[in-house]
Amino acid sequence: MNTNFLKRTVTNSWLTCAQSNPAAKMRLFCFPYAGGSAQLYHKWTASLPATVEVCPVQLPGRGNRMKDAPFHHMTPMVKAVSTAILPYLQKPFCFFGYSMGAIIAFELTRLLQREYGLKPLHLFVAGRTAPPIVPDEPPTYHLPEKEFLESLNDLNGTPKELLANTELMQLMIPLLRADFEVCQTYSYAPSLRLDCPISVYGGTQDEHVSLDDYEAWKDQTSGPFKLTMYEGDHFFIHSHQQQLLQALAGELDQVISKGLHLSPTVAVTV
Repeated sequence: MNTNFLKRTVTNSWLTCAQSNPAAKMRLFCFPYAGGSAQLYHKWTASLPATVEVCPVQLPGRGNRMKDAPFHHMTPMVKAVSTAILPYLQKPFCFFGYSMGAIIAFELTRLLQREYGLKPLHLFVAGRTAPPIVPDEPPTYHLPEKEFLESLNDLNGTPKELLANTELMQLMIPLLRADFEVCQTYSYAPSLRLDCPISVYGGTQDEHVSLDDYEAWKDQTSGPFKLTMYEGDHFFIHSHQQQLLQALAGELDQVISKGLHLSPTVAVTV
């Protein structure tokens, strides 16, 4: 098997890797928030252990996949992601997901465990209520453009200069609507608990996710659970990025030292 990950990504538009690390002991697959792209994670390699290969997942409709139609529902998206990354799971791996990406990572973990007997060594999620919790806010993805843009402004995650740029926003709105539909139509189906550890990161000033919403993630695993909070809003991934990366690096070091004997239970070949 060709172990040069960077060369393989040339033929796999789903995966991007800013810095190839064929000698890595583990891969960290990263999933973005709604409207975000793999670019969000391209600088993370410098702050994480050298034994970890950071593998940002590029969802359709953004970055180098701008011309690909985005998904509108969670189930087909997760199925497509599983098909795309399955050949790269021959090494131990972890998942990190932020907001929308947290649910993608969670549902992907359930699918891999259910259909392939595979599981990540650790699931890291941030900026998202636990899967069974239905948000109080009504859906916004179908609102008229003016109201939809106001809802984006309220989230405080889209730069003001971008919101004010009509031309750019016209390009972004279809993707944002699709991603919001993915999130706002997501329906949790009860199932067996995961048996991998879950670490959750949250913002104390997040008006959309409460402390109880974060703590409820512990009911999704039979393994260890850890919650870390930062003094930021829903997008603390930007305002507290270095603190987040420092915490993540420490946890990944522990995963590597304790869990690398738990190699995938299914041989995956390319």
